[in-house]
Amino acid sequence: MTGSVPKLRKALKRSSPGVRYETSCWQDGATYVAGVDEVGRGAWAGPLTVAAAVIPRNRRIYKVRDSKMLTEAEREALFDRIIDWCEAWGVGHASEIECDELGMSAAQKLAARRALDALGVEVDHVLIDGKWDFVGGSTTRIVKGDACCLSIAAASIIAKVTRDRMMRTMAREHPGYFFEDNKGYPCPRHRASLAAVGASIVHRHSWAFMSGLPDSGVPTRQRQEPLL
Repeated sequence: MTGSVPKLRKALKRSSPGVRYETSCWQDGATYVAGVDEVGRGAWAGPLTVAAAVIPRNRRIYKVRDSKMLTEAEREALFDRIIDWCEAWGVGHASEIECDELGMSAAQKLAARRALDALGVEVDHVLIDGKWDFVGGSTTRIVKGDACCLSIAAASIIAKVTRDRMMRTMAREHPGYFFEDNKGYPCPRHRASLAAVGASIVHRHSWAFMSGLPDSGVPTRQRQEPLL
């Protein structure tokens, strides 16, 4: 699905993310500033995915937007350009098993740590999309950061494309749940499939309504209590 990036739709032309937050960090002496974003927290199936992107100071890339504003084809076309442009990038996942056993907050922290470790550089500061700091250390939280901060927008596309590709593979391995379309997220057809045949091994069994589904033969998982 890769190829030349389509011409920007008119609605996107005035919504370009900038480098105000990165520039402030660079001026304060930071060498490596990473934008971080997650995808998959609200899904019923598949991993929770976090991406981290370190962008260069002196080179820009055009047409990067918040991944939610782009079509799947636009994100796919941008993906290779973005990873070639970044000084460093990394992706971390928390599997559906880890989401069940650890809880979503701990799973998100785990995926974020894996993404930052995958960068291969020591990050001085992290820019996070949203109100919750799931990284720790030297961070800045930016509400709607994927729309206004270039490194977070780049991370949002990396995370979304990576996870979507995984879910399309899962769709072939677990047909009938329509993961190729819903990517594991709630929708009427996904709910109907669960009601008909129950949950697969890649579903998150800790969701409350999963306990009332038909028995699919897949052992259910529960959150592990921490050791005292």
